[in-house]
Parts: sequence; C-alpha cells; structure tokens
Amino acid sequence: MVTEYGKLPEHPESYWRTAIEFPEFPSLEEDIQADVIIVGAGIAGITSAYLLVNEGLKVAVIEAGEVLNGTTGHTTAKITAQHDLIYDEFIHNIGRSNARLYYEANMEALRFIRETVDRHKIDCDFSQQDAYIYATTEKYARKIEKEAEAYEKIGIEGGLVESIPFDIAIQNALVMKNQAQFHPTKYLVHLLQIIKEKGGLVFENTTAVNIETSEQPVVLTKEGARITANHVLICTHFPFYEGAGFYSTRMYADRSYALAVKANKQYPGGIYISADEPTRSLRSVTINGEEMVLIVGENHKTGQGIEAMEHYKALEQFGEEVFGLKEVVYRWSAQDLTTLDKLPYIGELTSGQPNILIATGFRKWGMTNGTAAALLFRDLIMGYENNYEKLYTPSRFYAHPSLKNFFKENANVVGQLIKGKLDSPKTKPEDLSKGEGAVITLDGHRKGAYKDDEGKLHIVDTTCTHIGCEVEWNNGERTWDCPCHGSRFSFTGEVIEGPAEKPLQKYNYTMLDNLTSEDSGY
Repeated sequence: MVTEYGKLPEHPESYWRTAIEFPEFPSLEEDIQADVIIVGAGIAGITSAYLLVNEGLKVAVIEAGEVLNGTTGHTTAKITAQHDLIYDEFIHNIGRSNARLYYEANMEALRFIRETVDRHKIDCDFSQQDAYIYATTEKYARKIEKEAEAYEKIGIEGGLVESIPFDIAIQNALVMKNQAQFHPTKYLVHLLQIIKEKGGLVFENTTAVNIETSEQPVVLTKEGARITANHVLICTHFPFYEGAGFYSTRMYADRSYALAVKANKQYPGGIYISADEPTRSLRSVTINGEEMVLIVGENHKTGQGIEAMEHYKALEQFGEEVFGLKEVVYRWSAQDLTTLDKLPYIGELTSGQPNILIATGFRKWGMTNGTAAALLFRDLIMGYENNYEKLYTPSRFYAHPSLKNFFKENANVVGQLIKGKLDSPKTKPEDLSKGEGAVITLDGHRKGAYKDDEGKLHIVDTTCTHIGCEVEWNNGERTWDCPCHGSRFSFTGEVIEGPAEKPLQKYNYTMLDNLTSEDSGY
C-alpha cells in the first residue's frame, strides 16, 4: 500500500514483536530476596536467568517495560562471529591471542544457541547460514583483503570470494562459514517459560534506579520495592547504575534501521553486510509462511544527523534497486552501544566489586555477545573457569584505541551540549501540522512540541534529564532523542531508553536541576 510515506508503513513496528504470544508478568510491589537479581530482560538477562536457574539458584529478573521490547526485540537476529571488519583491527590493537579469544567466545555462543534450540526443540526458525562481508569500493576491497589475512592468522574458517548472488557490483567479499540466523523472541520466550517452570521470578514494569552496595547489594526500584541479592547482573543495555565506572564517558549510542520486505527476486540464502558506508545488511526472514528479505543499515549516532525517515527511504531505494519491492511489510529501528575499543564490557562493574556485574556495549552484535555475557556471568557466579574473563573485563584499558576514542567521543558530547544550548529555533506551536513534531521557541524558551492526530499539542522541555543535553525530534519514531548518551523519550516525555531515568519535564528545566536532583544522571 502506498501512503504519504511511499511504500513505508506509517508507524514503526518490529516483526519480532508481532504474531507471537508474549507472556505477561506482574510488577514488583514488595521487597524480595534472591540469590541473583537480573536487571533487564533482553537476550543477556534472559539467557543468564536460564543458566542460573539450571544451577539451582533463586533468580529474579526485573524489566522496566515489557520483556523483549528493547534492543533484543529490534535486532537483525544474525548469530555470527563476523562482526564487520574487526579482526585485523583487534590483532593490531589488542593482540592476536585476544582477537582469537573474541572469535572463540562468539562461536561458543553460537554453539550454545544451536544446542539449546536442539535440546528443547524450540521452533524459532534457526538455520545455518554462511556470512559474507562485501566491498563495493577499492578502498574497502583492500581492507577486506587485510581482514582475510587476519582470518588466516587466527584460524577462522572462511576466505575471499569474488562474487555474491545479488545485483550489486562488488570488488570482493569475505565469507565466514557455518554461521546462523533465527527468530530471537520465539527463542527467548521459550527460555522464559523454562525459567518460570524452574522457580525463577520475572517482573515487568519494574524500573531499577539505584543500588545500595554492600556484601549483599540491594536494588532499589522506582516503585519503592527493594531487592536484596548475593549478586546483581546489570543487563539494561545502557547501565542504569554506573557506580564509579563512568560508563557514560566510555561508550556512545548508535542507531540503525530495518525494513522487512516482499521482493520480486528470490533470496539466494546467506547473511550479508557491506564493509562500505552507509551500511547495508541482508538476511531472509519467514513471515506468515512467506520468505521475505530483511534490509538493515544507515547507522548514525543517536540524536544526530539527518531526519530518521530519510534513512528508511534510503533502505527502501536500495531494496528497490537490488530486489524490486512488492511491499514493505514492517519498518523499525534499533539502538546499540559501542565501547572505546569496540569490545563489550562484561564483568565486574568496577574492579574489586565481584557481586555487581555488567554487560553492555555489544556494538549491534548482541545475539552472540549477549549470550557470551550470560555464559561468563554463570561461570563468575558459580566459580567456574572462563577463558574470556580478562578479555571482556570492564576495567581493561588498551591505550591505543581507548585513549584516542575517549577524547574523541567526549569532545562530541561537549560539542552537542553546547550546540543545543545555542540553538534558537524559529518554529512556533501554531506552525505544526497534525502528526508533526519539532523543536520550537515558546515564551523565549527552547521546547519540544508534537501535535497528535487529533490536533492536541504535547509540549515538553528539551533538556535531557540525564546530564542536561538538548534532545532532538525523531520523525521516524515520533520520539525525543538525546545526542549525548542516547536517552530516548516518548512525545509526552516518558523515558523509552536510558540512561535517563526521569521523564522530560513540563516546566523550564535546566542543567542546574540535574545537578541538584537526587534522581538525575549525576
């Protein structure tokens, strides 16, 4: 159907969140105790809970919204150790042995998912696929050649190929054999059922806001409940509690976009990603018994760059050129975090704090990295040996990439903060049409305004409640997005994604309010 959005659906909706019955869980209304409290019900949190109830521990999982409605519910759902062009870079920055460990950790995660699917006979469209990264320019063709050399050095099964089965003019490509794809929410809903059967507790609409640190840490919730445990696992995408880890300064948030399309041309199998920018990622997906194509890409920092709908349109144009599009069935976007050295942070929140563990910074490869995090958590809590503990530890520091990127990313934050404070928008509330949002000036103050389909105006202050940067309007999702650390808010100001914990305010909110508020980002 063609609308004012072209072939694009009017509203974003992830296919992984449709045509599946999600279990419902209560909110937590009283104090409880557990061996392990897991904050966040995505792939890292749910897999951790599954592993730990199998060890006989009393486990409780809390989720601020609904289970599987965050990054895991908006993934591309490739299960692969081919994470862009990364192994040549890792060999140079962290050494050949660590690059090999990263590959092994992700392949171990792939094997775990395959074995879990087989063991429980989970109907989740799991299929083995070869993974390809391809170059369309001479510059990236040379980089792929370097990556192929890295594969050989660390023993990755694969190598250079000259063509891929698409109408895309490429210079070369690199294959990694025997990778996979699946339906992530079907897989994880099954694990939730097992967790429940084994006595695990799951609570939705229960927001963690702080931790009282002691021998037995206590998670404090927005709703007033206290959860005491021997171990706390922070699996909340952006950590809701940073302690002295300063994670806000050590990561940046990045968005990407996805279309599920009916194509004129049959999909040839395999999973693909471009080395060149803008990124193009491809895989098949079965929807209502019909094979369709998932087209993903258009990465950019959250709250920065062109309007979101332009990214969807670019993917639509790419799909039309390569496949010919009958229909765009779904569109959605996702957000992920990248660390200073591109390795996830998995382990002790801060050095010497073994009872509070964190998993974050999966760099858009959460299916394997999130599973690897859960396996590492299990081993740390149970006292088992794990070869990847030092590789992933958040207290590591690799001087070459980390120091350079620390200054680069925090200079970007400062630049966005100053830019937002100097912005003087000319738009006024009466200028908005129905369904339109924009930054406006109201009584001399910078505000965010959205006029809904009934013509009602929703006005919020644009100062993010994390550290005080100015949010920008996202017309593709109808949200307010922060360009500094990736917090996202609904058009009414409610928090969709942290690190902000407090909604956008209706009054003239300032950075001073952040400095003096107990529940701000400071």
